[in-house]
Amino acid sequence: MLAKRKGFYVTRSRRLWLVVAVGAVALSTVAFTMSAGAGPKDARATLRDVNGNVVGIVKLSLDDGKIGVKATVDGLPAGFHGFHIHSVGTCDPTVGFVSAGGHLNPNGATHPSHAGDQPVLLVNGDGTAELRFASDRYTIDDLFDADGSAFIVHAGADNYANIPTRYSAAGIPGPDAATLATGDAGARSACGVILPG
Repeated sequence: MLAKRKGFYVTRSRRLWLVVAVGAVALSTVAFTMSAGAGPKDARATLRDVNGNVVGIVKLSLDDGKIGVKATVDGLPAGFHGFHIHSVGTCDPTVGFVSAGGHLNPNGATHPSHAGDQPVLLVNGDGTAELRFASDRYTIDDLFDADGSAFIVHAGADNYANIPTRYSAAGIPGPDAATLATGDAGARSACGVILPG
């Protein structure tokens, strides 16, 4: 016997199956919408120098409530390099990557307490380096705001604004404004826009 239910004709014996099937489709649609709206769980950035050469890859992934970060580089000068997340996802080499803005810093803190402040990158004599760490200073969703974000490798070491008050700059004891903003890491050597995946 046929019965009409919401535009479908079904036999009485198949009504339950149809309700279950329609319910399953509805639940899977809700699950897809929720996961699509939750944002990416992984991200990556390809680091390029001012000449456009690829010098590294940074991968980010959610790991036990923290963001696991793995940076692998090849072709950078040996030594310590400041390594930060900057607040704009634009890497324009014609302006020395200044297009990436300042450090990711939603709470208005001073360096080294910016959300985007990372451990320094130590490059070996052969130009290679690998850095792994976990951070709870930001989420992957934080990196994908309206203007995005980018990783920057600086030319110099980051002193984390750790300048004791017994030192002075222009007669003022302790770190100056530039040190508090950037850790005196210097020019921007490489940049990589952070993308999902």
